[in-house]
Amino acid sequence: MHYDIVILGSGESGTGAALLAAQQGLSVFVSDYSAIPAKYKMELEKQQIPFEEKQHTQEIIFNAKEIIKSPGIGEHVQMIKDLRAKNMSIVSEIEFAYRYKADSKIIAITGTNGKTTATTLTYEMLKHADYDVSMVGNIGYSFARQIAVKPTAWYVIEVSSFQLDDIKSFQPDVAVILNITPDHLDRYNYKFENYTQSKFNITKNQDENNVLVLNKDDEAITSFLKNTTLTTNPKIQYFSMRETVQHDGAYISEKEMVLKQNGEKVSININDISLNGKHNQQNSMAAGISARVAEVRAEKIRESLQAFQSLEHRMESVASIRGVEFINDSKATNLNSVWYALESMTKDTVLILGGVDKGNDYEQIAELVKDKVKAIVALGEDTTVIQDYFRKLVPVMEAKSMQEAVVFSFEMAKKGDCVLLSPACASFDLFKNYEDRGEQFKLTVKNL
Repeated sequence: MHYDIVILGSGESGTGAALLAAQQGLSVFVSDYSAIPAKYKMELEKQQIPFEEKQHTQEIIFNAKEIIKSPGIGEHVQMIKDLRAKNMSIVSEIEFAYRYKADSKIIAITGTNGKTTATTLTYEMLKHADYDVSMVGNIGYSFARQIAVKPTAWYVIEVSSFQLDDIKSFQPDVAVILNITPDHLDRYNYKFENYTQSKFNITKNQDENNVLVLNKDDEAITSFLKNTTLTTNPKIQYFSMRETVQHDGAYISEKEMVLKQNGEKVSININDISLNGKHNQQNSMAAGISARVAEVRAEKIRESLQAFQSLEHRMESVASIRGVEFINDSKATNLNSVWYALESMTKDTVLILGGVDKGNDYEQIAELVKDKVKAIVALGEDTTVIQDYFRKLVPVMEAKSMQEAVVFSFEMAKKGDCVLLSPACASFDLFKNYEDRGEQFKLTVKNL
C-alpha cells in the first residue's frame, strides 16, 4: 500500500495530523515505535485510520509520498537518517496544518522561556476582544486537530524549535521570538548557533506584510541579527526593558508599559499588570504588540493584563502556611527560567532545586542566590553537583522525595519567607514529568 501520508509518532501532534489528513481525503498511516496511548488509539480506530505500534514497517514508510514527523523524534534516529538519504519529503505537523488554514491569521510564538505564558496571554487578549480565536501548538490542541475539528479565524500558536525544524512554507502573520538561551542542545549537535537558527526559522517565509516581534534585550537575538542577514523582509517590532523603542513596538518607561503601533501610543501602569516579575513584563509586551498588530483595542489589552492569572506550574501561588508562602514553578526546567523566578522574588527564599541535570552551569544564578536565597533543598536521586556548587554560598539540605523537600523547606523558612520550587532540571528521576512534580509539590504543601 502506498500512502499519501505516513505519520511518525502518535501523540497529540501526530493524531491531529492524521485526523486532518483523513478529512482532506488523503490516505494516511500512523506508525509509532512506542505503544500508542489509549485515547489516541481510540480516535484512530473510530476514524478508521490504519496504524501500527511498537514497530516501524519500512516497506510502508519508505513508499509514502510524504512523512509527517513528530517533534519528539530527533535527527539521530536511524530511520530519519535513512529517509533524509532518500530525499523524502519530511514536514512537521504545523507545516502540514498550515496548508489547510484557508484565510485565517496566525500569531506564532517561540522562545526558550515564557512561550506558554505569552501564548496564553495573547490568546486571552484576542478572546476578550471577541475574536474567533483558538490557542494551539505546544499548548492544548495541535494546530492540525483544531483545523480539522473547529477551524477559527485566528490561531495563536506556541511553537518549539523542534516544530520549526521541518517547516517549508509556514508563514505566520505575526512571529514572536521571546528569548533564546541554551536548551535542548543535544538535538543540535551541542551548538548554540544551530538552536538559535532553528528559532529564527519562524520568520523564514515572512514577507513585508508580516510582523516579526523580537526582544531587543536578548543577547542571542541581537547577536544573531548582527551576524546574519535575514532572507526575508518582515516588519520588525522590538520590545525592551532597557531602552525606549523609537518605532512600533513596546518598552518600559518608569512605571508604565508603552505600546506603540502606527504612531499611536498606549500606556499601561505596571501596577495594573497582574503578572509579577520582569520576565512577565516581557511576556506582556510581546503579547501586547501581537494584539495591537491584530487591531485589538487598547482597553481590551489593559483589561486582559489586569485579569490574567499565572499558569499552573509557572510561578503558581499554592498556599501561605503560618506566614510562609509556597510557589510552584515546576515548569522551570532550565537555569534561565530559575533566573527569572529568583529575579522576581521580594522575600527571603528557600529554593527547591534539582532533578535530571542537563549540564547546568550554576554560576548563571549564583549572584541571585547570594542576594535572594537563604537556603537550598537539593531534590533528586543525585544532587552531588548542586550540593558541591551551592554549599559555599548558602546552607544546602538533600531530599530524596517531594515530601522531604517540602518538610525541610518549611523547617528552614520563617514567617514572611517564601518556599520556591524552581528546579532548573528535568523531572524524570523521581516524577513522570514537570506536571507530576508540580502536582506532588502542591499536594504535599496542602497536607502540611
